Amino acid sequence: MPSLVIIKTGDAFPEVVEQHGDFEQLFIQQLHEALPADMTLSVWDAQKKTPTVAPTSVAGVIITGSHSMVSEAPPWSEALKPWLKQALADDVAMLGVCYGHQLMAAAFEGVSDFPPAGRESGTHQVRLTQAGQQDPLFNQLPVSFPAHLTHAQSVMQLPPNATVLAHNSHDANQALRYGPRQWSVQFHPEFTVPVMRAYLERQRAALRDQGEDPDALISDGYAAYARYAEAQHNITHAQCWVHSRRCFIDAQKDHPEKVAEALQQIAKLYQNEEAIKTQGLTGEKKRQYRLEHSK
Repeated sequence: MPSLVIIKTGDAFPEVVEQHGDFEQLFIQQLHEALPADMTLSVWDAQKKTPTVAPTSVAGVIITGSHSMVSEAPPWSEALKPWLKQALADDVAMLGVCYGHQLMAAAFEGVSDFPPAGRESGTHQVRLTQAGQQDPLFNQLPVSFPAHLTHAQSVMQLPPNATVLAHNSHDANQALRYGPRQWSVQFHPEFTVPVMRAYLERQRAALRDQGEDPDALISDGYAAYARYAEAQHNITHAQCWVHSRRCFIDAQKDHPEKVAEALQQIAKLYQNEEAIKTQGLTGEKKRQYRLEHSK
């Protein structure tokens, strides 16, 4: 009977494991109804044992996330690279997620390391490239879609012959294809909203140090901005400009000129955020740039 193998490369935070399950369990929960009746599901723990069976003996492979860093070359991670190379050569179906994404890229002669823009955490928009829109797996997705993300490292240099399928303003290599049936993604398709929120709760201090607002990321903005408005005597209402943009688009038919002006202002805010990420600004420098360029 064919088997789909989940290669476990690490553990989620203890509170996430307790409340929602570990990385491999999150995948099992999502795959339970999707697998064909004649296919089994098994888990290999790469940190405990390097796979010894031939890649062709399995129907497909999913490589999970981890809190390890690919650039630090943990011995168990390095030991997995030759097996992944052989799986690619044998055209075994593969999907790498987060650490698995970075590990596959590194195994196939790319480079994974810390990006200048820092950590990316939260639910953010990811956009398909032209190649992604034509890919047999990714063409089932909208051109732009929200994705759950939590990573400190990224694929910084593409392997030879890799194709970029998706990107966003933080990470140019959100999804890659290496062969006919080999893909990897930086985002977490196995995460649910509660899992993403649990990760953000654990990362509050790190996000603040980077100049991010954890409350806005956790609440999608609404609660955080409401609290901000309540604390400011001269502000009657506050709302994230991303959410404001949606309201203006809804009003475009009735007030085209005013909406056009507002959307131009919001477009400037988008440009400012792109510049902040391009320049790798964080903390006080990030705040000052917004103050100087958002008027």
